[in-house]
Amino acid sequence: MTQPAHAARAQDYSFRLRDGLVGAQMLCVAFGSLVLVPLLTGLDPNVALFTAGLGTLVFQIVTKGRVPVFLASSFAFIAPIIYGVQAWGIPATLGGLMAAGCVYLVLSALIAWRGVGFITRILPPIVTGPVIMVIGLVLAPVAVNLATGHNGTGDQTLVAREPAMIVAGAALVATLTASLLGRGFVALLPIIIGVVTGYLTAICLGLVDFTPIIEAPWLAVPDFVAPAFNWQAVLFMLPVAIAPAIEHFGDIIAIRSVTGRDYLVDPGIHRTMLGDGLATSLAASFGGPPNTTYSEVTGAVTLTGATNPALMTWAAGFAIVFSFVGKLGAFLSTIPTPVMGGIIVLLFGAIVVVGMNSLVQSGEDLTESRNMAVVGLILICGIGGLHFSFGRFSLEGIALAGVLGVLLNLILPQSRIAKDRAAAEAADD
Repeated sequence: MTQPAHAARAQDYSFRLRDGLVGAQMLCVAFGSLVLVPLLTGLDPNVALFTAGLGTLVFQIVTKGRVPVFLASSFAFIAPIIYGVQAWGIPATLGGLMAAGCVYLVLSALIAWRGVGFITRILPPIVTGPVIMVIGLVLAPVAVNLATGHNGTGDQTLVAREPAMIVAGAALVATLTASLLGRGFVALLPIIIGVVTGYLTAICLGLVDFTPIIEAPWLAVPDFVAPAFNWQAVLFMLPVAIAPAIEHFGDIIAIRSVTGRDYLVDPGIHRTMLGDGLATSLAASFGGPPNTTYSEVTGAVTLTGATNPALMTWAAGFAIVFSFVGKLGAFLSTIPTPVMGGIIVLLFGAIVVVGMNSLVQSGEDLTESRNMAVVGLILICGIGGLHFSFGRFSLEGIALAGVLGVLLNLILPQSRIAKDRAAAEAADD
């Protein structure tokens, strides 16, 4: 029997309402990490929300709406953005981030031309692993400074040390507890739980000023910032994009294991990489942080079994709408820095562990002379403060680690075992 038209419409509206609620849940999962990056780097959280939504929509167009991922602020760029803002200001840093997005576009073109194996041979785990570790390790002083009540550089006291440590400790313990002991949906929201706990603790200690929230309008256009181009900032940011670009492979493989669909083939890793690159450059053009695929949302997809990519359209739409809520941005601005400091102590340590895990899973013998040289030089030069200057251009920190790793991997001769393995991989390709 044919279903009546009004019943079919009611069912259609029911499905749309359900999809909308699930999409809102996906945004909720990503929200804590999404706004953390702009709060740490001095960018506008409302702009980050807007560009995350816009970037996700662009990604869906490029990938033909086939991959259920949400794009948002990348942690890998936190330290470079902080340094760039201090050295050249926000507009020039945004110009560098736009150029970093172009690195994804180049990698996408190379993958489409030569295949995935070409990139993995240039950027193996022996390079990307320690570079990721450098990202976390150079951030360690920033985390400690914020947790103890200072600004990121440690030269200004924002909150007295004792209450700052209490607030940071509460946020850290809550985040750890939710991460380790949480079940179901709670396990996907450790950062939000940590922020709420730290914020409530700060209120009890009299550290929160609600005036900005009261004075802010309900509706307001995000504080968009136009990029400016400075060659120092551009050259500084380019190598930073290498590590998150390689992490992109892991994210796509992870979501493939959840849905059972091979996204490396359809729509193709070159398309997903292109989507990341366009979203990153587009975000910087509006004043937002770089956008990359988000593992938190992959976890939510795993838990809920909601693998329909259209759900991410709902999440993107909610992000864009929320970006115009003025009181939301004002509320985020009232969060004391020790709250974020307590959380990023854990977060930046996790980045280091991700890099270590990448090395371990590669199965490489780190005591072998060549591997020891590559890993050791990347870590010491990247963390130790070594820098090279060529006129007005200087290379140091994460950027130095990335460039040095690529060069060492290309220049240093491989052992016989490594040559045999490379030949076997080339034959497979």
